Amino acid sequence: MSGRRVGFCLSDKKRRRMNLGAFADFCAAHGVEVVEIDLTQPLVPQGPFDVIVHKLSDVIVEAEHDSQSQQLLSNFQSYVSTHPSTVLLDPLPAMTQLLDRFASYRIMSKLHNSLRDWRICSPPYLEIHSASDLSSIQQTVMAQGLSFPLICKTRVAHGSLSHEMSLIFSAGSLTDIHPPCVLQSFVNHGAVLHKVFVVGDKHFCVERPSLKNFPSGPCDRKTIFFNSHQVSKPESSSDLTALDEQMPCLPPPSSQAVAALVRELRVQLGMALFGVDVILNIHTHTLTVIDINIFPGYEGVPQFFSSLLSHIESVLDKQTSVCPRATSTPKTTLTTGGPSAAL
Repeated sequence: MSGRRVGFCLSDKKRRRMNLGAFADFCAAHGVEVVEIDLTQPLVPQGPFDVIVHKLSDVIVEAEHDSQSQQLLSNFQSYVSTHPSTVLLDPLPAMTQLLDRFASYRIMSKLHNSLRDWRICSPPYLEIHSASDLSSIQQTVMAQGLSFPLICKTRVAHGSLSHEMSLIFSAGSLTDIHPPCVLQSFVNHGAVLHKVFVVGDKHFCVERPSLKNFPSGPCDRKTIFFNSHQVSKPESSSDLTALDEQMPCLPPPSSQAVAALVRELRVQLGMALFGVDVILNIHTHTLTVIDINIFPGYEGVPQFFSSLLSHIESVLDKQTSVCPRATSTPKTTLTTGGPSAAL
């Protein structure tokens, strides 16, 4: 692995959360140089890179309406296309589809077919593209087999607003939604969320607090607005996560079923760094997929550094077998190109 260079293109917040400096030291001990990429500067002088690990979610989303972000993204894509030997973790098209819940939920909805033997599914959902009249939305909700309560989520699955959700209890309260958005049937799951963190061929399951159980069917309860990130923090303490009734603890998800889910999603997504939010239906114990996340935080995964480096090494081993390269003197410092523009 001596002489290998891995570029990281992350926002300041993401660099802090994953403690990139500590990861760089960890990699240096194994002969791998970690380089912080500055998107505001030409990329060629910052290279060469054997692998680029990135989370360009902010830039991709902002490029929809901001010319500077469009240029930064274009420069990055140009570099990647003219350096085909550089491995991208993960491919831009794969990441882009997960920024759109319409796209990711279509993938989720097909899991019950490909994973039928494992009794894995996702809740019924509905894409709301625009603020059409209330009656047509109500009719479509009924026609598509959704059941109250419903969770409403933003279409864009990135940024602070993507965590702002609402729980809707009746057809009349559908006036509270703000399209474009996704409506998803709420599944009672005993206030326990299982976050599955994927790093290449390894995955880790971490338990988190989640929304409590609610009576099935429509009722006159007012819409509950909440932030999913706050609700599911490890230390979260909220009325929304406190069960109103005594109920036996649910069994943990089947490790074999989770492994099958991860294998299928790696194929479907073409990605190696992602997270899956799953719950267990309290009535059927069916493993239910409710969201997919790009390059998550991996909080609660002490093996993250070693797992990520192991995956990078496996990627480089495959690269070497296809296209051997001359080794060079290893560098062991964290190179900082300046303030990153991927904020």
